[in-house]
Amino acid sequence: TQSTWAGENFRLLYDTKGRFIVHRIRPEEAAYKLCRVVKIMVGKKNTPIIVTHDGRTIPFPDPAIKLDDTVTFDLTSNKCSDYIKFEPGNLCMITGGANLGRVGIITNRDKIDGAQDLIHVKDANNHTFSTVIKNVFIVGKGNKPYISLPKGKGLKLSIAE
Repeated sequence: TQSTWAGENFRLLYDTKGRFIVHRIRPEEAAYKLCRVVKIMVGKKNTPIIVTHDGRTIPFPDPAIKLDDTVTFDLTSNKCSDYIKFEPGNLCMITGGANLGRVGIITNRDKIDGAQDLIHVKDANNHTFSTVIKNVFIVGKGNKPYISLPKGKGLKLSIAE
C-alpha cells in the first residue's frame, strides 16, 4: 500500500498477538509482492496457470513451481520473477491459528492421510510449534527473509521473557 500524501510505502502484516500492523517498507521492496500458490491448472490451449492466494492468475509459470510454494510477483511488470519452494529449512510466517504472526524455520512436515499435513516450525528462540499447512506462508529462503519483518521479528515472548 502506498500513502499518496506522505509518499511512503507500507505492507500489512500480522504481529504475534494476531493483530494487523502497518509496516513501513523501502521503495525497492514495494516493487514486488510475495504470493502463495493455491492452485495449479491448465487453461485454454494447454496453457499452464498458477492461481495465488490473492486471486492472481499467472500464465506460463516456471514448471518447478508447485502447490504451497511462494512466488515473488513483480508489480511493475506483472510477472513472476522468482519463487521459494515449500520445504524444510525455509523461513515462514504463520497466517492463521493460535500461532498467528509467528516467524520461524520449517523443520519438518508430517503427512497425514485423510487430513491436512502438519508443519513443525522452530523460531529464533529455539521454541518449536506446529500448525496445519494452510496456515504457513513462506517468506524467505534459509534464514534470509525476502520481506522486511516487523518489530520483534515474529518472536512470541513469554511473560518471563
